[in-house]
Amino acid sequence: MGLDFIKKIEERKENGGLRSLKTADPTWVDFVSNDYLSLSRSQALFDQISSYSYEGITNLNGATGSRLLAGNAESTENLELKLADIFKGEAALLFNSGYVANLALLSAIPQRQDTIIYDSLAHVCIKEGAKLSPAKTFSFRHNDANDLEAKLKKAQGQAFVAIESIYSMDGDMAAFEDLISVAKQYRAQLFIDEAHGTGLYGSKGSGKVCEHNIQDEFVGRVYTFGKAMGVHGACIVGSRELIEYLINFARPFIYTTALPVHSIFSIDAAFNYIERHPSLQTTNQSLISYFNDYYDKQIGIHTECQKLESHTPIQPIIIPGNEKVRKISQQFQTEGFDVRAILSPTVPTGSERLRICLHNHNSQKEIKELIDSLSSQL
Repeated sequence: MGLDFIKKIEERKENGGLRSLKTADPTWVDFVSNDYLSLSRSQALFDQISSYSYEGITNLNGATGSRLLAGNAESTENLELKLADIFKGEAALLFNSGYVANLALLSAIPQRQDTIIYDSLAHVCIKEGAKLSPAKTFSFRHNDANDLEAKLKKAQGQAFVAIESIYSMDGDMAAFEDLISVAKQYRAQLFIDEAHGTGLYGSKGSGKVCEHNIQDEFVGRVYTFGKAMGVHGACIVGSRELIEYLINFARPFIYTTALPVHSIFSIDAAFNYIERHPSLQTTNQSLISYFNDYYDKQIGIHTECQKLESHTPIQPIIIPGNEKVRKISQQFQTEGFDVRAILSPTVPTGSERLRICLHNHNSQKEIKELIDSLSSQL
C-alpha cells in the first residue's frame, strides 16, 4: 500500500494550494483575525478576568476529566444558567469550541430515518457533524429558499435544516424570513450556528437570532466565544430536554475533558464587559460603513476583482486564481497589513479571495491605506 498522503501533498504543491503555519509579524496591522471587537487584546478585560477569586477551587489549572466524571463544577453550571438567560433559552451546555458543539448537535439529534439539509456555505463543522449522523444529508444553495423547499420535498423522516446567522467566507447574513417560512411549511426543525454573530449583535452580545427575537424558531443554537467575545469555548442553547439529551447521547460532550476554570471565568467576564460597553458594537458598525463607502469611492466595480456585498466585519474580495490572490496578499504584508488569501479548495476554484476582517482596533486611516494599496495593485 502506497503512502497516498505524500502524493496528495505533492498535488497540492503543484496547484499552488499548499497550506502552512505562519506567525504574523506583530508590527503588521491586523485585518485577518476574528477578534472583531478587539476583546482578545483588551487589557481591561484581562484585568477583569484576573480579578476572579480562586478560593476554594481545587483544580486551578485543568478540569481533570469530562463533565460526567471529575470535570463538572459549580462555576460551570452557574455560567450555563447565565448563558441561557443571555441567549433567551431554557438551558445551555458548554463545549470547548464551536466546532465541537456543532459536531455534537448535528451528530446526536437526527436519527437514521431522518434527513439533514444544510446551507451549501455552512462551515465545515456543520457538514462534518451531518456526516457523523446516521441521517441522510443534503445541501441547498446558499440562502435559496426555493432550493431548500425542493430538498425538503425529498426529505425522509424528520427534516433538520442547518444554517448560520453570518457566513464566514461571504460575510452575508441568513435569509431568516424566507428560510424559516419554508421550514415551517414542511415541519422541519432548524439548527443555527451564531459563531460570527455572538457578541457583535443583540443585547449583551446575544447574536442575530435574539436581536430579531426569533430564538424560538430553532431547536438548537450554537454560540461561539473565540471570535468577537475574545476568549474561548462555545455553548449550545435550547430546551431543557435538548440539553439533557446531549448530556446523555452527544459523544463530543461525553468524551471530552471539560473547560478549565480559567476559561469559565474568561467567558463570564467577557459577557459582563460587553454588557457594560454597548458602544463596542456601534463602533464596529461605523468602521464597516466607512470601509464600504471608501471602497466604492476608490475602487468600485473593477474587472480584476469582485467585492461581495457585506454589512458585517467580514469583507470578501474575489480575486480568482490561487497565485494571483496570494501575490496580492503577500504585497499587503510587505506593506505592513496582515491580509490573508483564502485559496481553493477552501473555497471553490474561481472564487479565491481576500478575506478582510474589520476590528475595533483598526483606524479609518489604516482602512483607507489598505484600500489605496489594493487599488494600486489592480
